[in-house]
Amino acid sequence: MAAVLRGSRRLWRRWSSHVDLPLVCRRSMASKTAVGFVGLGNMGNPMAKNLLKQGYPVIATDAFPHSCKDIQELGAQILDSPAEVADKADRIITMLPSSPNVIEVYTGPNGILKKVKKGSLLIDSSTIDPAVSKEMAAAADKMGAVFMDAPVSGGVGAATTGKLTFMVGGPAQELLTCMGANIVYCGQVGTGQAAKICNNMLLAIGMIGTSETMNLGIRLGLDPKLLAKILNMSSGRCWASDTYNPVPGVMEGVPSANNYTGGFGTTLMAKDLGLAQNSATGTRTPVPMGALAHQLYRMMCARGYGSKDFSSVFQFLREEDGQ
Repeated sequence: MAAVLRGSRRLWRRWSSHVDLPLVCRRSMASKTAVGFVGLGNMGNPMAKNLLKQGYPVIATDAFPHSCKDIQELGAQILDSPAEVADKADRIITMLPSSPNVIEVYTGPNGILKKVKKGSLLIDSSTIDPAVSKEMAAAADKMGAVFMDAPVSGGVGAATTGKLTFMVGGPAQELLTCMGANIVYCGQVGTGQAAKICNNMLLAIGMIGTSETMNLGIRLGLDPKLLAKILNMSSGRCWASDTYNPVPGVMEGVPSANNYTGGFGTTLMAKDLGLAQNSATGTRTPVPMGALAHQLYRMMCARGYGSKDFSSVFQFLREEDGQ
């Protein structure tokens, strides 16, 4: 067996020394069907890059041309509008900030549905109102295309490493496995969005609770690293305390260690909490903690925290109590 392995390694070295590996990669991409991608922001950019890494040719566009530069250098074809992307690709992924953006990209004058081909698959990974997902699905159906919602969880880090969780309202697709580690089928169109807004409501509540707890412990004289260690070996442990701690100096590699830059913006969290509130009102579901979280994140946006990561709620609370 060892001799076989040595022989294999010799063959590999001999082969690789005579083969243009980038050319092989390009040939692999040429053998796969192109994928359209609309929205190359903090999440969309690494997701599209992972498709390229898996050998899929990518045809992309973004409202901000500078967002396309690095992915174009990696081999993606950049076009001027979503309609042009739809004319070139019959599988399209969208990753956009809000419901109005999704409506514009799909149904606007230069939208996907202006040039979509019959039989096309349209996957929207934005976090939007479930009702809008259903509207887009109905509009796509009239054009002979299939729309499915597939919002994600995991943040920029998971988007970069290809370990996102997709909550899918529609049949799961192999494309998603190039960008995510968990593909969860939730049901019909709109159910993926429902799962996502429920998750983010809990995420916000958990982050606020962790921030309040850490702030109280610090004011009582506890070392923040020690308090976090105790929480993370006790019943209060949660994702906000053990993976994404909001207190500067407690963890490395998280937004709180970098002046709350990067990560998931406060404005986006406020938007998602608004979606949860709308859904709660529509279903007559009592969500008092979700309502308080929504109000707090709206206050943060009004106080200049909109572009900071949502874990900056810790800093906001510290400033509110004069520290």
